[in-house]
Amino acid sequence: MSGVPGEVHVPGARGPEGTVPLAVPNIGERERDYVLEAVESGFVSSVGPFVSRFEREFADAVGARYAVACSTGTAALHVALILLGVEPGDEVAVADFTFVGSVNPVAYLGARPLFVDSERRTWNLDSALLEAELERRVTAGEALPKVVEVVHVLGQPADIEPLVEVCERYGVAILEDAAESLGATWSAGRFAGKHTGTVGRVGAFSFNGNKIATTGGGGMIVTDDEALATRARHLTTQAKVPDVGYLHDEVGYNYRLTNLAAALGVAQLERLPEFVSAKRAIAARYDAALGGTGLVLPPRVAGFDATYWLYSVLVPEDDPRGRDGLLKHLESVGVGARALWRPLHAQPPFADAARLGGQVGDDLFARGLSLPCATELTEADQQRVIDGVLSFYG
Repeated sequence: MSGVPGEVHVPGARGPEGTVPLAVPNIGERERDYVLEAVESGFVSSVGPFVSRFEREFADAVGARYAVACSTGTAALHVALILLGVEPGDEVAVADFTFVGSVNPVAYLGARPLFVDSERRTWNLDSALLEAELERRVTAGEALPKVVEVVHVLGQPADIEPLVEVCERYGVAILEDAAESLGATWSAGRFAGKHTGTVGRVGAFSFNGNKIATTGGGGMIVTDDEALATRARHLTTQAKVPDVGYLHDEVGYNYRLTNLAAALGVAQLERLPEFVSAKRAIAARYDAALGGTGLVLPPRVAGFDATYWLYSVLVPEDDPRGRDGLLKHLESVGVGARALWRPLHAQPPFADAARLGGQVGDDLFARGLSLPCATELTEADQQRVIDGVLSFYG
């Protein structure tokens, strides 16, 4: 640690020496070998064999036909919205309870967000609430959102089947923000066997420093539509026309992932089953140990196979010490917990945005925090987290 103020909150930061970290990258010899291979190849920028390999192997891993690597998950969402035709003045329905990176690309395009509250079962976008609004608008002859952006928060798959049905009914495109849900799938219903990010027309993933698999910073667009994949690749490479010297046929973006980052991504992807297994094992252990504390534990929905990217809980409603009391206590015993996000409707740049509901998201923020769940936590680390929570409620 360098002592830079606020450094503990940087994604993937380990925190002060002796603390149990929230979520940090798990980097081993394979990652070092692949990155060194990329360095020695001379391909260190946005061209190189690891980029195409990462795209190909990622598409295979999640069951998509095409994958296009990007510099960040936010860049992936930005381009995905363009692919779906979002223009200035259009409306995009997006989950209210999510990280701000889910909505910033909507603003980049001059579009208008419609924030949709969460439902209690999964903490994700409330499909019934959105369906009622779409039906109301159709009856009233009002315009519908151009896109519905479904976010799979904290590694928990959304209840996407009813969303797909209503969006198919009204011709609204679905974009999946799967930034936090790599490895998560459905095992029941219409989309049994599908990976998050592959149900909508386009999906977007993130490989930031604290994600289950990281490239240091990076993202991925996935789709089964060849034309969309081709355009995504074009837009992320400055819209340069092939085989013609410096001709760019539209406004493009410098959004390509570097070969060095892709080398790290390939190694991490090969270890994904290990990481997902570790996350689920930690979640199961916490569930068993903390079930009697009064905490609301993370959603567990039959047929929704979460990865528990962050193991997040809600403090009891009737405890006057609240979320902040538990956070301060855990900090005092060296446990690196963190509050959940402030809902988007409460963020100053989006204070005037339209919204449906909001009470559930407000409650998730007011009572929610994430406990350390890095994949490399030892059993002793996990017990230290458990003991820290139990000592607060004991």
